[in-house]
Amino acid sequence: MGPMKRPIQVALTLLAVFGFLALPALASGDDELVKEFKKYFKKYKDTPTRVEAVLALQGEESPKVVAALVPVLRDKEPEVVRASVTVLSKFTTAPPIKALMVEFEDTKDEAIRIGLLEAVSMGGYSLDPEHFYLAMSDKSWEVRRRGSQAMVAAALGDPLKRIQIIGPDDKPVRRPRDWPESPELALQPLVYDSEVAVRCAAIEGLAALSSRLVVAPSIEALGDPVWQVRVSAIRALAKVRDQSAIGPLVERMQVEEGRLVADIGETLAELTGRNYGQRKDGWKSFWDTFSTRFQMPSDAEIAALKQAKKLSAELYTPPGTVSYHGISTPSRRILFVIDVSGSMENEVIERERFEDGDYPSFTRIDIVKTELARTIEGLEDYVEFNVMSFATEVDTWKKKLVRANVLNKSSAKDWVLKLDAIGGSSKSELAQAGLVGSANMEAGKTNTFGALMAALGAAGTGIRDEEYEVAVDTVFFLSDGRPSTGKFVDTEDILREVLEANELRKIVMHTIAIGEFQKNFMKRLAEKSGGVFVDLGR
Repeated sequence: MGPMKRPIQVALTLLAVFGFLALPALASGDDELVKEFKKYFKKYKDTPTRVEAVLALQGEESPKVVAALVPVLRDKEPEVVRASVTVLSKFTTAPPIKALMVEFEDTKDEAIRIGLLEAVSMGGYSLDPEHFYLAMSDKSWEVRRRGSQAMVAAALGDPLKRIQIIGPDDKPVRRPRDWPESPELALQPLVYDSEVAVRCAAIEGLAALSSRLVVAPSIEALGDPVWQVRVSAIRALAKVRDQSAIGPLVERMQVEEGRLVADIGETLAELTGRNYGQRKDGWKSFWDTFSTRFQMPSDAEIAALKQAKKLSAELYTPPGTVSYHGISTPSRRILFVIDVSGSMENEVIERERFEDGDYPSFTRIDIVKTELARTIEGLEDYVEFNVMSFATEVDTWKKKLVRANVLNKSSAKDWVLKLDAIGGSSKSELAQAGLVGSANMEAGKTNTFGALMAALGAAGTGIRDEEYEVAVDTVFFLSDGRPSTGKFVDTEDILREVLEANELRKIVMHTIAIGEFQKNFMKRLAEKSGGVFVDLGR
């Protein structure tokens, strides 16, 4: 092989072995763009322009991009921070990723550490797990949580693309002797962390790694006083199937109430292939009979039994469940959210679907109000509930969940039945005559984002500074149209923000659509939060 061909062959070999991370960054064009960013970014005042300026750096493979964006991670605008995280998660070469991790090791700033860890998780950077162990012992619970998630993402990445991180002294970062040898061992202590979110992240991380180490702490966490931790434990035991979990799950089901009874039933079905749904007595009788001679079914057997389960699910739905527009839940902590925007004044087109409902009229608002009032009337007194309506603004019947006693049910029904569509078509003549204030058209828009974030108790401001241990565990969300106002109106943006806020809250969101509009957003929202989607038609 000639002297000129050998370096080329070596380069090609490195690329084949280590993938794109072996490529050097092309910094000349990057440096010019970074200079322009530094020159103009501080001059921009409106959020959209600032976001656009940050995103302009995407695709530039230079450590200088990292240096320019790290300070932006402290920005007060969540959209600007998110744009910075996005850019930092898109690198495809080693130098900027190394720079990103050096920045993490050099800073104690909480917001910056969180942003950098988010970027590592989103980017799927396959870095050695020991680089995240320090984050997992940070005093900030959010840093510990993000560090756990980043380490799991690294462990699940391609080992051929891992990078040796070089510290500020140009020497490789080494793992102290007292650090764990594997991600699983690093996560294990965090299942007992003082912060709920960290306990959940550790359990979920071990489950994502399919680690058997998740089984024992998840069984123990079935008795955790915080319901979100119990949800994480129940789901983990469904993912990492182990026969030792069946008995404890059956025992927990006997004392559990509400939505988690259904969650345990689903997990027991995953483990055993049996189908007793939410029937506590059915599961107890089954395990009392077969515990000493039970053998775990194979994956193929589970799949076949799941199909049979769908055919007979209604037989195993116990009395006392709450049903709204055909969606049933055993939850005892429910929030109903209904749309009262102007379009809710329109009549349904497919009247035949509603002819037997004995509604005051065929307007969407009358159908929705009537059904909700009937659902409220049927609530058992041990159920806690609340009702929220929304158009441009969000209005709530009570400040918190209340028991479904006779007084509260009467009050809620009166409140619901007095609701009216705001700024509907009947007001259009007033608007055309110039009486916009009387028509109240501005108040009758559809603020989907504001309603959903209020339902999650996130107040539309994100999750970092909000209380996430909410009482509500189930939401029924009904709407008839596309978002038209609020902080976010694009359905992809709304879905992203709501799912991120719900990552900690773990609320099941059932969605109900009525009217003529693209309903894919509401279907995806339900599916991704563990809920059910119902289309009431046009």
